[in-house]
Amino acid sequence: MRLNQIKDNEGSRKERIRIGRGIGSGMGKQGGRGGKGQTARSGVRLGGFEGGQMPLHRRLPKRGFKSMNRKDWNEINLVDLQGAIDSKRIDGSKPIDIAVLVAAGVIRRQLDGLRILGEGELTSKVTITANHATASAKAAIEKAGGALKLIEVKILKADVEKAAKTAAKKAKKSGKKAGGTEE
Repeated sequence: MRLNQIKDNEGSRKERIRIGRGIGSGMGKQGGRGGKGQTARSGVRLGGFEGGQMPLHRRLPKRGFKSMNRKDWNEINLVDLQGAIDSKRIDGSKPIDIAVLVAAGVIRRQLDGLRILGEGELTSKVTITANHATASAKAAIEKAGGALKLIEVKILKADVEKAAKTAAKKAKKSGKKAGGTEE
């Protein structure tokens, strides 16, 4: 191969279309802008504008919200846990936590914590560490002779004091409004 023989692959470069260069080009007259009027001009905001009428997206009610601090839990049912123990992916005699479940391939990755759900039946005696468990799951684990250890969220002392101050301020404000003028 020589420098004078180098060329692009077929179809790698596309010729640009010359807009507005006569009727025979296929892109003459309006040049791909459609008909006349507002849409043929630049700087148009037609998306939600309804000629001064309240637009549809503002007439419809707002609903719900998305929490900024939402937790994304790994959820596992008792039937899946029992299946993993039966298939020898998890050793039921050792304590089970989120790291063990990830290593065994029962759950894909560690998210914000582990929730145990009560669907199915548990026959093995297991010790599970989780962030949350439903009442039925807790009952089923204890019925099988196992133990459930719930991880408590640690609350800093400063956060508790701050919450107490905020509650006191709110109570004081509501007392002023309810009682009228305070002397």
